[in-house]
Amino acid sequence: MSATDAATIAKQQVARAAIARVQSGTVVGLGSGSTAAFAIQYLGERLQSGDLKDIVGVPTSFQSEVLAKQYGIPLATPNDVDRIHVAIDGADEVDPAKNLIKGGGAAHTREKIVDCLADEFIVVVDGSKMVDKLGTTFLLPVEVLPQALAPVTRAIAAMGGQPTLRMAVKKAGPVVTDQGNLVLDVKFDNGIDDPAALELALNNIPGVLENGLFIGVADVILIGEIVDGQPQVREA
Repeated sequence: MSATDAATIAKQQVARAAIARVQSGTVVGLGSGSTAAFAIQYLGERLQSGDLKDIVGVPTSFQSEVLAKQYGIPLATPNDVDRIHVAIDGADEVDPAKNLIKGGGAAHTREKIVDCLADEFIVVVDGSKMVDKLGTTFLLPVEVLPQALAPVTRAIAAMGGQPTLRMAVKKAGPVVTDQGNLVLDVKFDNGIDDPAALELALNNIPGVLENGLFIGVADVILIGEIVDGQPQVREA
């Protein structure tokens, strides 16, 4: 089994484990990214088979909205529902305190809205996303209004970060979020010492819409791994 195949199988298994927890009559936050995409697929399959009924999905990105429609999941926005019972989403890093870095797909602003509103937030990841300290394997995404790009870049640099404008792949120019903004990916040489303080400090910079630190939001971490050639899911 190649490393790519193993990673895909681990993502599929952990997505199935998360969707197995969903009950009929609930509002489900639909995350973004590769693992969350499998979760949306499996939620749609349970709905189409009749195993689940009366499900409403709240997508966190255009990607998750398109996938949900493809699999026949009725959709709503946070403005349309009184509560979100459970949100299922991936992460780019997870530390031992269940704090996260998200935003590899530039959807972290809407993800944070939905995930924070949920009664239960289930994070689905493969083992490679588990770290001892945030910011050590993944850059921290910060969504910025285009007209504030230069002053925000200077402010983050003054805080000890090294911001880089995220550029698009297979498209000229920078990545543009679903909200029409830009993304700075910020490196911290020794990782992030105080994630909670940094989350607040970054969001207090005028022109910053949201950053990818999710502090004290996750309730359950489900980790998909391949152990002795067999897929397993463990909870952290």
